[in-house]
Amino acid sequence: MKKGSSESQKVSVLEQFGYFCGDFGGSLVNLYVSAFFLTFCTYVLGIDPKWMAGLILVAKIWDAINDPLIGSLPDHFHIGKTDDKFKPWVKLFVVPLAVSGLLCFTDVSSFPSLLKHTWVAISYILYGMAYTGTSMPYGAMASVITTDPVERTKLSRARSFGGMGVGILFLPLVSLAIWDANNNPNAGGYFLMAVIAGIGTIVFYAMLIIFSKERVRQPLKYSAKADGTKAKAKFSFFKVVKEAFTNRPLVGVMIASIGSMFYASQSVSSYLFREYYHQPKAMAASSYISLPMMFLAFWLVPRLSRKIGKRSLILIGSVLNLIGYGLLLAFPIANPYVFMFATTVAGFGGTIFIMLVWALVTDAIDYQEYKNGERSDGTLYSVYTFSRKIGSAIVSSITSWAIGAIGFVKGASVQPESFGPNVRILMLVLPMIGALIVLVGIGLIYNLNQKKAQEVHAELESRREAAQADSAANAGADKA
Repeated sequence: MKKGSSESQKVSVLEQFGYFCGDFGGSLVNLYVSAFFLTFCTYVLGIDPKWMAGLILVAKIWDAINDPLIGSLPDHFHIGKTDDKFKPWVKLFVVPLAVSGLLCFTDVSSFPSLLKHTWVAISYILYGMAYTGTSMPYGAMASVITTDPVERTKLSRARSFGGMGVGILFLPLVSLAIWDANNNPNAGGYFLMAVIAGIGTIVFYAMLIIFSKERVRQPLKYSAKADGTKAKAKFSFFKVVKEAFTNRPLVGVMIASIGSMFYASQSVSSYLFREYYHQPKAMAASSYISLPMMFLAFWLVPRLSRKIGKRSLILIGSVLNLIGYGLLLAFPIANPYVFMFATTVAGFGGTIFIMLVWALVTDAIDYQEYKNGERSDGTLYSVYTFSRKIGSAIVSSITSWAIGAIGFVKGASVQPESFGPNVRILMLVLPMIGALIVLVGIGLIYNLNQKKAQEVHAELESRREAAQADSAANAGADKA
């Protein structure tokens, strides 16, 4: 089998399903913790949301640092008995990820205050490290499953359905389990859903490992020593940062991605539907109400991006976000189900960005090669994910702090009457802030419009064809 042939690197439907399983499995714990850990700690454990803001900020910054550190491990160390580079690392971290979810949602409300806060902090930090341990090798695995661009697109499409599948099939069930008949928090329901998420994580990651095949073998990186021998190359975090910040398109998409983190308001939604609409279980319908817009986005976005360009489409979507959420802020909606549909429509621009962001990252990586002749996919990818984690830390911390600032009273069975309306304002203002940041990142910094991106791609293709021709000529000369 020739490693470079497209025929040998076709990805079957079963392999695409396997790659889908990887994102679905990781998202079961990740999205569950992201959406409901804050409400569990504030409602069930009685922890101050402002303290949670500090914890989330510190934990996520540490998590961001882990991305390039843990993500580089497969490049430096080979584990396992097979030739696979990334699968063994997924195997290593999957059980700790499942267990960390159980720790996060264990009812320790009866513990002394210091012990309770320590438990929450340690379990949350362990969860972040375990998720990084599975998600980084999973994301990089696409590069060794196939090198064919068309086949990689299939893998990317399969991956995008993973988190969406969890949002449709699992998260709605959580809203039904974590509230009792009187709309009070149910600690046992939180833990039960953590058990289901943990088992599902192990099962779906197992299917990733079974059905996905690592075809491309990449040797470990080495550097020459002074005595002429070779040693394993050391990872340089500062070199990574320096390379990334010379790439203007990448800087633009990093800033925009930080803004896009404001779009994710699942944790705020839990407070909104309990304290403003007094129907917390209504959240179970949110994913299904948004389905039509999701299907419309999957059909419409690729067509519009080909016609007017990814950058222009994202800018238009961000403006629509500002208008849509601004109207919802000005005109309150009394019915929770109508509100869900209206926010789905208002947030369509955010959906556009989420669908196109990985294509922007790929274009930025191409631009790096176009600019200096070097392609550093793994390095730039790690720095990009680092920026996303920093953005998540900032947004999660701000959100947690804001919950306390707008009137949440820890340990109270009934919140102040003003808290519900304040949550409604917070939930609508956050995505408007995000849209403004996306406009800055993509509109003012990201400088690859459709014409420029096409020029970059054409130049790179020309260089590669020339390099192949030189290689063939040299091979012919050697034979002669």
